[in-house]
Amino acid sequence: MGKGFFNTPIAINEPVRSYAPGSPEREAVQAAYKALFNSKVDVPLYINGKNVTTGNTRTMSPPHDHKHTVGQYHLAEKSHVEEAIATALEARKSWSQMPWEHRAGIFLKAAELIQGPYRDKINAATMIAQSKTIHQAEIDSACELIDFLRFNVQYMTDIYHEQPESTSDAWNKVEYRPLEGFTYAVTPFNFTAIAGNLPACMALMGNVVVWKPSDSQVFSAKVIMDVFEEAGVPPGVINVVFGDAEMITNVVLSSPDFSGLHFTGSTFVFKELWKKIGNNIHNYKTYPRIVGETGGKDFIVAHKSAKPKQVATAIVRGAFEFQGQKCSAASRAYIAKSIWDEVKAYVIEDVNSFKQGSPENFENFVTAVIHEGSFDKLAKYIDQAKADDDAEIIVGGGYDKSKGYFIEPTVILTTNPQYTTMSTELFGPVITIYVYEDDAYSETLKLVDGTSEYALTGAILSQDRYAIIEATDALQNAAGNFYINDKPTGAVVGMQPFGGARASGTNDKAGSAQNLLRWVSPRMIKETFVTPTDYRYPFLGE
Repeated sequence: MGKGFFNTPIAINEPVRSYAPGSPEREAVQAAYKALFNSKVDVPLYINGKNVTTGNTRTMSPPHDHKHTVGQYHLAEKSHVEEAIATALEARKSWSQMPWEHRAGIFLKAAELIQGPYRDKINAATMIAQSKTIHQAEIDSACELIDFLRFNVQYMTDIYHEQPESTSDAWNKVEYRPLEGFTYAVTPFNFTAIAGNLPACMALMGNVVVWKPSDSQVFSAKVIMDVFEEAGVPPGVINVVFGDAEMITNVVLSSPDFSGLHFTGSTFVFKELWKKIGNNIHNYKTYPRIVGETGGKDFIVAHKSAKPKQVATAIVRGAFEFQGQKCSAASRAYIAKSIWDEVKAYVIEDVNSFKQGSPENFENFVTAVIHEGSFDKLAKYIDQAKADDDAEIIVGGGYDKSKGYFIEPTVILTTNPQYTTMSTELFGPVITIYVYEDDAYSETLKLVDGTSEYALTGAILSQDRYAIIEATDALQNAAGNFYINDKPTGAVVGMQPFGGARASGTNDKAGSAQNLLRWVSPRMIKETFVTPTDYRYPFLGE
């Protein structure tokens, strides 16, 4: 029973640490990296607050050193998934009734655990398992995940405060109930913060969750679950299963109690999940909520008035940070001819200055791609560009998987605006550039809008405000997150709610109250103070 209207701590963005040479945080995270890299961890399933081992395991290896093993994780069988669902439904009886301030307290505590005692461990795990530099790990697994947890609590209280008008005759109230049944979180390898946020935001709103992390992110997912357990998430509220994605999904989606999917991953997989939900729709007790953030073919458009050095920096940062393995990464660019020579020179100079290797060496700007499948796909497109008459590689183009899955940051220049790498999502450190005539700016904007099925992020660089206005209008449906004079990556929780439409997802804006609203089922309650006793209205009078 509520005993007050409680104010939660004001959410603030977690400051990004620099890890400069000689700094204590640099030494601390390097020590954590060495400790985790040189140990072996056994990662069980997590069901009903208990570690569950199956004996059927897979090994975990860093992408930048794939012959080295850092541990193993256990694979679920159908019975484990069924147990996860059953225990979630049992946990819902208490969790859904827990006063909101206590749910808030749990996840605020989780934020502070990551901010303090777990920061080095979760960063180091992300560096090892996902081959992120310390800067990319810090802005992801530490700062963004902390921000999600803090701001979601603030958004939850904002939602609860949204109430209808009442009169002296009746009191109108809306309660924001959790969804009936259980929810399913499917998370990607590339952001530890997304992996933590998708199940956590649903649980915060009173839901119970079956969570399937990516096989390539299990190492840092284990740290997330350790944090949630220490923060006080009760048994059964968030259950974690690894293994055969199709089997796990089929078991989850066949349950009549399935009530929601929170997904980040490929467009094809999301569409297949949507299809399965549709095929099962007559079996469900309620219409499931479907929220997905999927692929991108994100663009940079440089007007003739843009400053070449700014354009080059947007390209190399937007395309090559974390090896281009961000759904928001710049992967196609349209550059005005009059500034191209300068932009090209700066880009080549920057890329040639990159150092590539293990994230343990803080001098490296780029590391390895996530696994051999990704490596082989990218190598194929690079080789094709080398052979095609309408494309050339102006910098990069090398690759080597003898020790790690290393793809050189690569810039393809094409004379064909419909060239395959201008429209195909590669998810790697490859960007394709098309140079357009200065006076074809308006036509080029139409080209940008129509080339790709995706609509996640995009950027316009220009010193001409009329050109900015034109692009902002022409590309209004081409990007859910649109950047003016910046790279198309780097959305910050509380500042730039993230998501796109078209084939990029449902645009439910992670990092905002809009997303949390998808995980509640409002109930309207009207209490009349003086109840009528006569059915007759005045118009019936003689």
